[in-house]
Amino acid sequence: MTSPTRPASRRPASSAGAAARERRERRALLRPTRRRALIRRWTVVLAFVGVLALLYVVFFTPVLGARTVDVQGTQGLTPDEVRAVAAVEMGKPLIRLDTDEIAGRVATLPRVAKVSVERSWPGTVEIIVSEREPVAYAKLADGAHMVDGTGVDYAVVPQAPPGLPSIEVATLGSGDPATRAVVDVLGRIPPQLKQRVVTLSAKTPGDVQLKLVDGQLVKWGNAADSERKAMVLAALLTRPGKVYDVAAPDLPTIS
Repeated sequence: MTSPTRPASRRPASSAGAAARERRERRALLRPTRRRALIRRWTVVLAFVGVLALLYVVFFTPVLGARTVDVQGTQGLTPDEVRAVAAVEMGKPLIRLDTDEIAGRVATLPRVAKVSVERSWPGTVEIIVSEREPVAYAKLADGAHMVDGTGVDYAVVPQAPPGLPSIEVATLGSGDPATRAVVDVLGRIPPQLKQRVVTLSAKTPGDVQLKLVDGQLVKWGNAADSERKAMVLAALLTRPGKVYDVAAPDLPTIS
């Protein structure tokens, strides 16, 4: 009697099921479910829409628009004078304001030497001005004309501030060579001499003269070698005289 044929060996059912489950779990980890894909897609869409909405608010609505104009640094000017010339468009989004254009309008004010314009979120425009400082004045028919260190005639006041020297030139202004020569000399002489100067005059850039508080006249010439001329003049002023010529500092004269 022959023995029955033994069937080929098989994996236990429990092992096969475990392997199948493992494969399914692996696929689930590797591939996002449809729900996850939809959530991810909508997240991207909503983020994009949010960015567009934010850009719209910033660029095209008054939410972040100009509401106040803060003016700093004024002395002779008033903040309202600066605001009027600046002409900031209220309500316009800050990011779309042309700050250079605003600064250019403020710079047209004669008293303004420098100006900067900045945005201060959420709704303020800051205008910082530096006004011109007078170094001398010119007495004309309509009053005392204030002159800064560049020769700019920038303001007229009834009475000049005390301590300022006067200047006498044919044509006052930064475009006049004689005016520029006078303020150049004034800027180069030492403080102890500057305190004694009452008037500076010039017919030409090479003919600057100083009248001192004690009545002496100093023929200075041009602005060159001002330090050397000041040293020579300090020694000459220890001697009596009415006119001191230091235009050629190596050959000074007293008369």
